[in-house]
Amino acid sequence: MSREARTILITGAGSGIGRDAAFALARRGHRVIAATLTQAQADALQGECSAQGVAMQTLKMDITLPEDRAQILDLPLDVLLNNAGVGESGSLAEVGMQRVRAAFEVNLFATLELTQLALRGMIARRRGTVLFVSSIAGRIPMPFLMPYSMTKFALSAAGAGLRAELDQLRCNVHVALIEPGAIHTGFNQAMTERKYAWMDASSYFHAQAAQMRARERRVFALLEARDTRAIVAQIVRACEARRPKLRYVAPWAQGLMVRLARMLGV
Repeated sequence: MSREARTILITGAGSGIGRDAAFALARRGHRVIAATLTQAQADALQGECSAQGVAMQTLKMDITLPEDRAQILDLPLDVLLNNAGVGESGSLAEVGMQRVRAAFEVNLFATLELTQLALRGMIARRRGTVLFVSSIAGRIPMPFLMPYSMTKFALSAAGAGLRAELDQLRCNVHVALIEPGAIHTGFNQAMTERKYAWMDASSYFHAQAAQMRARERRVFALLEARDTRAIVAQIVRACEARRPKLRYVAPWAQGLMVRLARMLGV
């Protein structure tokens, strides 16, 4: 194989983009360590690997738990793909702050804590790549998705800033952002539905809830890519690059729409 085989840890690999990226990278000859939230997910993924004849290591890693994060210290990683994340929705006028804090805990704070542990080995070995799975939602405000969108704004800023800091160290450790658009994995639907569990008659938007729900379903039906192939291809490029670029976006048309919206001040 002409490409260099790399040791790649992927968090949140139990489903969706993380799972599909794990299989794609393993099939390209990389040593993939697929970390999942629960042991049951890890066991199910290992069974799927065995059934498909794919070599992959799985482990249970809840990134919010220090003892789980510590597992990374024993792994000589070439690439850390920070994919684990949670969704939260609702108006900032009324969403409970405990929900917002919980989203930040997973999507930003625990992710950065895990990254700091991975960087110890990468900086000492003077090689490595850290990838943050952010979102197009982290580049343009999205009403009723801001509890999630804010975490991705923060993660994108953190990734860009960390990239500049490590460049100054000249330690050959690189940072890049993976920015998926709307992709049909079920994540978006679960995230938007979460707010309806607590938007009772006291909600400012209770009278509009049915229309909001219908509109969300129409938007996803129109915009969501049907599969993860485009974003997985971008992840593969970032993992294998000698020096990855700052941003990898897919589907490209959604990325273009966001760029145009930002230029127009939307």
